[in-house]
Amino acid sequence: MTGAFTSGAAGAAFVDLSHEITSGSTAYPGLPQPELTPYLTHEQSRELYDDGYQFHTGQLRLVGQTGTYLDTPFHPFPDGYDLSRLDLRRVANVPATVVETEEQEIPADYFLKADKLSGRAVLIRTGWSRYWGTDTYGNGRHPYLSAEAAQLLADAGASVVGIDSLDIDGTHTRARPAHHALLGAGIPVVKHLTSLDRLPVQGAKFTAVPVKVSGLGTLPVRAFATWPRWS
Repeated sequence: MTGAFTSGAAGAAFVDLSHEITSGSTAYPGLPQPELTPYLTHEQSRELYDDGYQFHTGQLRLVGQTGTYLDTPFHPFPDGYDLSRLDLRRVANVPATVVETEEQEIPADYFLKADKLSGRAVLIRTGWSRYWGTDTYGNGRHPYLSAEAAQLLADAGASVVGIDSLDIDGTHTRARPAHHALLGAGIPVVKHLTSLDRLPVQGAKFTAVPVKVSGLGTLPVRAFATWPRWS
């Protein structure tokens, strides 16, 4: 479940920007779906502990492109940095700029209008996440960055780029210019975000951190945004 909640003590608003991973669904179309199974159930564990104690141990089998996930340069480039070498300053508590568009192929012009790109989490709000879990979501007509827009963001020095769509590249062809422009510049990419409509255009901080795994370029993240509630 996604949604916003507030912390009264800190006066901060939080929005969960991640899709829930469930067994049997939510991986990138055409890839193996996640499998969540118990390794040790609560009931089985009772035999291992004193009365009144029990624990659950589960095992999760998934591909990196499951749910809301982050790509590092190792995804397309064998010599690019992997998850274990991801600089947390790129993806944790990063000032965000939200860019809204209804275009399928998003042109560079949308980002020329944005006054803050360098060192920012550039989050592209297309509304495509409303189709999550339906055939429409992966039908190839999803929004994506034009090659020119991706290069503009790479040249501008964005810290991380995220989108609430199936991919940052069009999947109706075999070319992936946005991946190469952004990841080639060392900029990680977060795909399949949701609830971006709940964020202010400026003023939020974005976080999307994966597990530190060596030799892997893509993995699910828990992405979220926060900002001062009363600012």
